Amino acid sequence: MDVLVMAAQMILGLSILVGLHELGHLLAAKIFGMRVEQYSIGFPPRIFKFKYGETVYSIGAIPLGGYVKIAGMIDESLDVKSMSEEPKPWEFRAKPAWQRLIVMIGGILVNVITGIVIFIIMAYSMGDTYIPKEEANKYGIYAHDLAREIGLQTGDKILEVNGHDYQSFSDLTSPNALLEDEAYYTVERNGNILEVSLPGNFIEQLSPSRKNKNPEFIDPIFKFRIGEVVKGTGAASGGLQEGDRILSISGIPINFYYEFKTVVDTLEDQTVPVVVERDERTLDLQIPVASDGTMGFYPDPQINYATVQYNFGESIPKGIDKAFGIVFVNIKAFGKIFSGDLDFSKSVSGPIGIAKTFGGQWDWLRFWNLVGLLSMILAFMNFLPIPALDGGHVMFLTYEIVSGQKPSDKFMEAAQKVGMVLLLSLMVFIIFNDIFKEVF
Repeated sequence: MDVLVMAAQMILGLSILVGLHELGHLLAAKIFGMRVEQYSIGFPPRIFKFKYGETVYSIGAIPLGGYVKIAGMIDESLDVKSMSEEPKPWEFRAKPAWQRLIVMIGGILVNVITGIVIFIIMAYSMGDTYIPKEEANKYGIYAHDLAREIGLQTGDKILEVNGHDYQSFSDLTSPNALLEDEAYYTVERNGNILEVSLPGNFIEQLSPSRKNKNPEFIDPIFKFRIGEVVKGTGAASGGLQEGDRILSISGIPINFYYEFKTVVDTLEDQTVPVVVERDERTLDLQIPVASDGTMGFYPDPQINYATVQYNFGESIPKGIDKAFGIVFVNIKAFGKIFSGDLDFSKSVSGPIGIAKTFGGQWDWLRFWNLVGLLSMILAFMNFLPIPALDGGHVMFLTYEIVSGQKPSDKFMEAAQKVGMVLLLSLMVFIIFNDIFKEVF
């Protein structure tokens, strides 16, 4: 069932984005009097189509893209027969270069607007809830294995990231921070100030893989009480109740949640003595620990979260900042790939990776956040100056506007073929790379 939910979210998300992208091309073309022959979400074989005016609208069975076919344009169809005839007034090639440029930018522009609108709405409706720096440093951080490998220790207080102050605990692992050249943390440890450097490919180590589906790095150290107790578990049968505070397990004092986890991970399949505080009373309980090192309750973290609500005016710059922040992160990532700091195969995801990001549970908040993110990534990728992408057409049209010379149809045909070979090769690589990461 989880796989179906993942696939359904991916298909819906990509269909929305591709449909809007191609709609941007279609509307711009029609505004300038160009004839749009086909508009498709997905690739053939067709599963649905209808004709309205001069345009055939369709849905393809392969939901990994889409296209519009504009008369008089050398595109993915490579239909060059009509190009030997004199240009018709309604054809793409008969229009001024600036109009053709707007048509090619239309899809990218719509994706940018979509991403911005989604993030503005989310900022306005949800605001921000986060762990502030002061709260994260109250007791310091808990360092998981990955954190200890780079030199962090449990109890460290992280004061700065790359020499700059930060506001939210999530800022410590934001891609924008981790992709900086020579990234580092400024740390307070036992009253001393030191720097802990991050490897150039550290962001890869934080990415889920088959061997480590949920890589753990750092968590704020926090006190906790018992939250919801799951029926039929050791916590329920042993008498734990919501609101209890665990004082000790097997005689070992417990102050923080990481201490609790450290202890119970060594007590699988055992019934252990637990001392709890309940309504200012101290109780002795016997709690069975399951084979996976859990008792069967959700912790209630004693963390003072900060919540910020934005009015609509405040949400606009917040949404714009988040949308374009995604673009800047992608630019940094490309720079790291070209410099060799990041492995290209580990940095890209195809349909499987995208579906897994959506998750096996349908969460509309996560869905729209990912759609906004993917919309900005799609705009960025399409703007790359690669033939067969919108960016390739933009590059050639910009050359035409600046030089006053239009590239020949034969050159455009050859460039389109080269671009399609590159894109198809890349698509095959990404799909098989997805499969390889799942299997190995």
